[in-house]
Amino acid sequence: MTRTGRVGIGFIGVGMISDQYLENLTKFPDIEVVRLGDIDTGRAQSQAEKWCVGRWGTADEVLTDEDVEIVINLTLPATHVAVSSAALRAGKHVWSEKPIGVDRETAAGLVALANELGLKLGIAPDTVLGQGWQTAKRAIEAGLIGTPLSAVTSMQYEGPDIFHPNAGFLFAKGGGPLFDIGPYYFTALVHLLGPIASVVATGSKSRETRRLVVGPNAGTEFPVEVPTHLSVLATFEQGGNAQSLLSFDTPLFRQGVFEVNGTEGSIILPDPNTFGGGHPIRVARLLGENATFPIEQPFETLLDEEPAAGRGLGVLDMARAIRSGSSHIATGEVGYHVLDTMVSVEESIERQEFVAVASTVVPPASLPEGFDPFAATLGSVIPV
Repeated sequence: MTRTGRVGIGFIGVGMISDQYLENLTKFPDIEVVRLGDIDTGRAQSQAEKWCVGRWGTADEVLTDEDVEIVINLTLPATHVAVSSAALRAGKHVWSEKPIGVDRETAAGLVALANELGLKLGIAPDTVLGQGWQTAKRAIEAGLIGTPLSAVTSMQYEGPDIFHPNAGFLFAKGGGPLFDIGPYYFTALVHLLGPIASVVATGSKSRETRRLVVGPNAGTEFPVEVPTHLSVLATFEQGGNAQSLLSFDTPLFRQGVFEVNGTEGSIILPDPNTFGGGHPIRVARLLGENATFPIEQPFETLLDEEPAAGRGLGVLDMARAIRSGSSHIATGEVGYHVLDTMVSVEESIERQEFVAVASTVVPPASLPEGFDPFAATLGSVIPV
């Protein structure tokens, strides 16, 4: 039976990041969060009570709940594919935290399964759907900086072990700055410059073990299994290149460097790990004969507003697409292409050579202008 009304949401995994999702999804009128599930049912209950969600329990209970249409998968990266596959086989659409998976074969199988079953698969990040990024994307497409030629991005700091009470998984396979933070940067690059054609990279790690700094297990050591400092050069199918630094190894804290340079100017964008708050979008023009020395760089401000909403916009876009029968933006295909790019970066580091990215993807669309997450467009949840 065809469903109408608001779209019911269930969570599998309610760890640290679940608060950011719940803060928004409990406010969007077209969404109803109906059940939270976790391996720790006490934690699921606590989060349900905090965010006024009526039901909680195990992951299996989320999968068998008839009112749940979209499962939000917030489990560890190593289990993303297994949990997402189980949800699809239970007849649920899926929104998964990044990355889609940790290897090409199983991630490609997940995309194929969703297509076979006629269900939607969405992959984080959805920061690129925020007002700041969408404004910049439209401006670039309209020719504000001419033809895009290159991009420069940087994310560097000491690493998540200084604040995360269970940071070990962020330094295991499927972690490190490449898989933890890389999806934000590479997804944003794909949205702005199109699919990535090839990569070449170097990588290193400052030490073989790390130590937890906070939480009940502070002082516990864990192994570092992946590179923690990477430099990546990516080329794009549509032309141009991007240089990216991703590091958990620098005392210098510098995040959110993201610049796109074109034939007519450069645009400075927000941190792709955020939705644009506190990071005005600025444009620098060619100085030409107007240059003076020492150079004083003038900037135009394109947008300087706090975002109206954050994490969860991709879920909302997918929910509305389910009701309308249209396509959503943060698709499994985009998520797979980003994963393919990151695995290619790993291979480039190992082989010390350029690696072609085998997959491609249709350049992602933009949200319609005037997209309002707080508009009630679907009515109430009507169980089948």
